Amino acid sequence: MEDLLKLKDKNIVIMGVANERSLAWGVAKSLYKAGANLIFTYRKERSLGKLNKILEKDNHEAKLIVECDVNNDESIQAAFAKIGEEVGTIHGVLHSIAFAHAEDLKGEFIDTSREGYAFAQDTSAYSLIAVSKAAQPHITEGGSIIAMSYLGAERVVEGYNVMGVAKAALEASVRYLASDLGKHNIRVNAISAGAVRTLAAKGIPSFNQILHEIEENSPLKRNVTQEEVGDMTLALISHLSRGVTGEIVYVDSGYNIMG
Repeated sequence: MEDLLKLKDKNIVIMGVANERSLAWGVAKSLYKAGANLIFTYRKERSLGKLNKILEKDNHEAKLIVECDVNNDESIQAAFAKIGEEVGTIHGVLHSIAFAHAEDLKGEFIDTSREGYAFAQDTSAYSLIAVSKAAQPHITEGGSIIAMSYLGAERVVEGYNVMGVAKAALEASVRYLASDLGKHNIRVNAISAGAVRTLAAKGIPSFNQILHEIEENSPLKRNVTQEEVGDMTLALISHLSRGVTGEIVYVDSGYNIMG
C-alpha cells in the first residue's frame, strides 16, 4: 500500500491543528502512518504550545513548524518562503482553517453583520486562495491541495449561518483553483466531513441534534470518525487519486444523499 500511496518522505503542509480532536490532526496521523514528512503552521504562540504538546504526546516529530496568519498576505508569503527554503519541494497542503464570530452563529442569518460576513469569508474561503498562490511556486513535482468543507455549504444547517456561506465560497474556490493549477500538475479538492466532535463544531448550537440525525437517517446509521476523515484525505493527497481534481468528496456516512 505504501508504494501505491507514494507519500513516503513527501513534504506535506498541515494548516489548522487546534487540538488532538481536530480534523487536521486526524489527517496528520494518517499521513504519519504513510511515512510523509509533515510541516505544521500555527497562528499564535498559544497554538504553538498546544501543537508541541500533541506531537510529544503521540511521539511524532514535525519536519518544520512555521507561524502563519491566514488573514495576512505577508505572513502567508513569509511562511511558504520559509518552508520552501527549509524543505525544498512541497508535495501537498491541507487547508483545515475556518472561523466566524460567535455572534454570527447565533440567531438568524439575516442578522449577520457586514464585518462578520467579511471576516468569515476572508478566514474560511479567501485564505485557501492566498495559501494556494503562496504554495504553488514550491509544488514543483506535482501535488495536491485539500480543503475541509461541510454539508452546510449546500444545505441550510441550523446554527451554521455565515459559515455555511463561507463554505459555499470555499467549494467554488476549489473548482476555480483546480482549473487554474491543473496546468502545473497540482490538484485541488475538498473533503466534506460529517459531524465530528471538534473545537469548531462546539460553536454550532445544533451540533448534538445533527449527530443524532446522522445516526438515525444516514445509510450507515452512524457518525464518522476523525480517523475515517483522515484516511480519505490521505487518499486524496496521494498518488491513488492522481486523476481527481475539483471535487468535493463526502465523508459523512452517506448522509448527504438522503432527502
